[in-house]
Parts: sequence; C-alpha cells; structure tokens
Amino acid sequence: MITIGIVEDETNLRDIVKGYLEKEGYKVYAFPSAEEARDYLDYEIHLWILDIMLPGQNGFDFMEDVKAKSPQVPVIFISARDQTFDRILGLEKGGEDYVTKPFSTKELMLRVKRILERCYGEDEVATIADYQIEFNTHKVYDEGEPLELSNREYKLLCLLYKNLGRPFTRDEILNHVWEQGYFGNDRVVDDLVRRLRKKMPRLKMETIYGYGYRLEC
Repeated sequence: MITIGIVEDETNLRDIVKGYLEKEGYKVYAFPSAEEARDYLDYEIHLWILDIMLPGQNGFDFMEDVKAKSPQVPVIFISARDQTFDRILGLEKGGEDYVTKPFSTKELMLRVKRILERCYGEDEVATIADYQIEFNTHKVYDEGEPLELSNREYKLLCLLYKNLGRPFTRDEILNHVWEQGYFGNDRVVDDLVRRLRKKMPRLKMETIYGYGYRLEC
C-alpha cells in the first residue's frame, strides 16, 4: 500500500489534498506541523508533501530529518513563494519537485503519480491470495497465468488492495472507479464486484450490507 505524508498548516488545503489522494487509493497521514509529523518518521511512508513555511520547523529542515531516516523517500515541496531561490534550494536539498500555490489539485495528483512511478513503479509487485498484481504494467496473474480483467475491475482491485481492511461505500467506489460525473445507479458496483469475485475467487472480499465492500488480507 502506497502511503503519503502531508505537512501543511492551512487546514482547508490540507484536507482537500488529503481527500484527493485518498480518492486515488493512497493511505494518507496529514499534519499541521513538522513537530506533529516527526513521530511518523519511522513509519513506511513512500512520499512526503511538505509546505515550506510552517509554524515551528520549516519544510526544508523537516526534509533533512526525512532524508536522514529514509534517503530514498521522495519529497514534493509546496509554497506560496514563487521564488527561484526556494526552488533551487529545495531541489539542492534533495526534493523531487516544487509546486507553487495556488495550484491545480489535479496537477499535483499527476506530479505525485509521476514521482511514485519513477521511484517505485518498476519494482512494485504485490501478492494477495496467491494472485500477483503488477502495478507498473496493470497486469494480474494467477500462478503465472494472466487474468483478463477489465480496466474497472483492475481499478477496483487496486483500490481495495491498497486499502486492505478499509470499508468503501458504493459511492466511494463509483467516484474512484467511474470517476466524478457518473450519474447512474450505484448497483453497477455490485455487478463489478460480482465479476471480480468470479475471476478471482480466492479474494476475501467482504460485503458490508447497507454500506459497501472491503478486502481482507
């Protein structure tokens, strides 16, 4: 499961970015300050998104703490200051990207995906119930034999796998798999789950009646 840490003192922006990342299927820890985030430096976090101007310790200094613990973990800086010096300093210190506020949330999501694919994509293979998921190729195998999954079946599998144990409502699945703008009946989710269960019968996909679904390891 890909985990992302956010350190941003603007509550509204922090909540918006967190929500978009979770909709993409990531597990997210969000903090208003570096001091509160420090306890999570020992957690397996795959990417940090850091505001530069924070109360207390600033983003540049907190990144040094991140890199001291996990040198390979990428960092994206966000800042209201569009200054060449800040950009250069951030990259020199080891940051992978720098985004100036205000920014498009969709653009930030694309930058996040690009960095994660570059840093982890080639080696990211998961196994569950003896099925193998290759995230970089979008292929799924059953004991070496490829499974023919539709794009939506694959997106549902990834959403549930990257959030093992977390229940999703039908509306949440619709928003992630069909994306925003779909206005049909949410029972299409039930049909999708049924098809995925038929193709991958060993998955422990639990129905939560009146709510939705979750995947157990």
